[in-house]
Amino acid sequence: MSRTRLPADTRRRLAAAAAGLSRRAVAEIEARHRWYAALSAAERAAVAQLARAGVADFIAWLDGNVITARAGTAVFDVAPPELSRSITLGQTLELLRTVVDVVEAATDDVVDPQTAPAAREAILRYSREIAFRAAHVYAGAAEQRGAWDARLEALVVDAILRGDADDAMSSRASALGWGARTRVAVIVADPPHPVAGDPIDPADVLDKVHRSASRHGLHLLAAVQNGRVIMLVGETRDALLDATHLSESLGPGPIVVGPTVPHLFAAGRSARAAISGHAAAAAWPDAPRPANADDLLAERALLGDLPARNALVGRIVIPLRESAAANLLATATTFLECGRSIEATARTLFVHPNTVRYRLARITAVCGYDVTTPHEGDIVHLAIRYSRLVRAGSTTRAPV
Repeated sequence: MSRTRLPADTRRRLAAAAAGLSRRAVAEIEARHRWYAALSAAERAAVAQLARAGVADFIAWLDGNVITARAGTAVFDVAPPELSRSITLGQTLELLRTVVDVVEAATDDVVDPQTAPAAREAILRYSREIAFRAAHVYAGAAEQRGAWDARLEALVVDAILRGDADDAMSSRASALGWGARTRVAVIVADPPHPVAGDPIDPADVLDKVHRSASRHGLHLLAAVQNGRVIMLVGETRDALLDATHLSESLGPGPIVVGPTVPHLFAAGRSARAAISGHAAAAAWPDAPRPANADDLLAERALLGDLPARNALVGRIVIPLRESAAANLLATATTFLECGRSIEATARTLFVHPNTVRYRLARITAVCGYDVTTPHEGDIVHLAIRYSRLVRAGSTTRAPV
């Protein structure tokens, strides 16, 4: 679209009025927009400079000194890059609209009635170009911030996985708005399957995960490492529910949720449990999805996860051994090693079968596992065996 040509004398009158138009534009911005008063002195000065540059660039465009494709470029060149973080795109468009309104209102005073329609058309065309330029500037700033945030996220997640929760990690987390996040849990899952033959695109995976988190109002940090999606949710009240919400953006494999910890510096413990559980989930094909890492203690123990082994002993064997109800550990052991037969257990212990049934119910009440079911019975049996290894001191002695 060709630019509207105004007579030379009209362009000269507009140029002569530029300083006054700039002052009126700044005064109108201050009077019309409350957000302007909340800016710092330096930011207000930058906005005023932006308004003056807008008037000057419009006049230069009218004179043919600026090609239409470059209209508005000089306006944003004079503004410091930080201004895009201080005022939003919507506020910038409000600012530009105010400047356009002031210039348009001044046409009656500066331009003769015959030329006024052409002047208004020129203002309309220029305002369209500068609006596109503003959108371009903010889109570029958003892309840069997004790329920077992605790098920071990857560094924070990596530091947590390596156990390097230091001041540098805290600083990076603060830059991402995670400086004071509490109730943190780590979720580990498979990325969504790409189209056949295509490699996994981490940027695409993380974009989907973040979109899902945004839809459900979750505070999320995420990274793709070693073919897994590692996600940290903050301020969580139910990490398992959060994982369910995120599952829509993840692959079909297991989703494992680590324990919720008080803050980011303790997230390594949650990450280790979640990663171990994700690696071990294949041993329990019927595991729920998502699953708590604690629900996979037995499978994790099979992979050599020493904290998981100790947790099994601490949660099952020790409570049964120390229970006020007599013989619970002996009953569980005998039941599991007698083919899970109540009658065979009763004969071995020289008690009535109903006594065995009563003790089995007490075992469930004390440790939370029902030894009469196949999976939970296996867990209890594994815990008993690990306790024997602990008592024999075999957990620290390598086999010969």
